[in-house]
Amino acid sequence: MTTVTREFHYGIKSKRKRIMRGPAPKAPKLPSRIPRVSKLMALAIRFDHVLNKGIIHDQSELARLAHVTQPRMTQIMNLLHLAPDIQEAILHLPPVKSGKDPIKERDLRPINSLVNWKEQRKAWNKYLAHSICDLP
Repeated sequence: MTTVTREFHYGIKSKRKRIMRGPAPKAPKLPSRIPRVSKLMALAIRFDHVLNKGIIHDQSELARLAHVTQPRMTQIMNLLHLAPDIQEAILHLPPVKSGKDPIKERDLRPINSLVNWKEQRKAWNKYLAHSICDLP
């Protein structure tokens, strides 16, 4: 008696599921993603530039064009009140490989409410020390 062993997998060809010969292709490695708070920080900088140039007249119009509420636009724009080195650290956060983002915009609101940059830096360092271990 002879035994024949073959590898095959199912694949989509011509909009139909068909048997394909050979080993299945390896699953693509999911790329890491930029943290959402980094994207929001970049958006805030871009929005500020657009407002300063006079391309868009006010924050209400900007919120309408961005399809967000005015309070949400205020939250995004408030990221600009952070100390410059904190803004830079947020922009250069390491990519998220899997799971949830380590820092959320909501977590930055108490730091953002501080007026003095020295106090912001202390609060930022305290936040990093208490909640995130693997960030620089």
